[in-house]
Amino acid sequence: MILAETVLFSLCLIDTGAVLFLLIYYIITLSDLECDYLNAQECCDKLNYWLVPKYIAHTLITFLLVTHGQLVLFFLNLPLFIWLTYEYFTIPQGNLGKYDPAEILNRGQLRKHLRDLMIYIGYYLVSFFIYLYCFILALLKGNPIAGSDDQIVTEM
Repeated sequence: MILAETVLFSLCLIDTGAVLFLLIYYIITLSDLECDYLNAQECCDKLNYWLVPKYIAHTLITFLLVTHGQLVLFFLNLPLFIWLTYEYFTIPQGNLGKYDPAEILNRGQLRKHLRDLMIYIGYYLVSFFIYLYCFILALLKGNPIAGSDDQIVTEM
């Protein structure tokens, strides 16, 4: 193990929380495009900018979990890691990124992207609370209630 369990799960919580905020930003940006507050070029530039940081954040979580022997959590993260890798490496030739301004308003692409974002948010919310539970368990692992009387502070 490189880090203590509490540090590992706190990093996972911070990372997952950051990705959740990023996904909410994605939904707001796509909703602005849908309501015609943004043009397609601006929207796609904003969204494509954050694709690699989102991929790196999830890769970091997956790597930390496997190096610390948290195999159950690793296998829960593995399908999304594989899916994000597939999405990243199968961007069609000639597109500017996953979000292409020429195609985002065609053939229901906008609805598909919003649906995918809702699935991601659900996944990351569940992951956030699993990491929070594991973090609390790691904090309580030492049984703080059964400590010695010398450790109890009664005066300030």
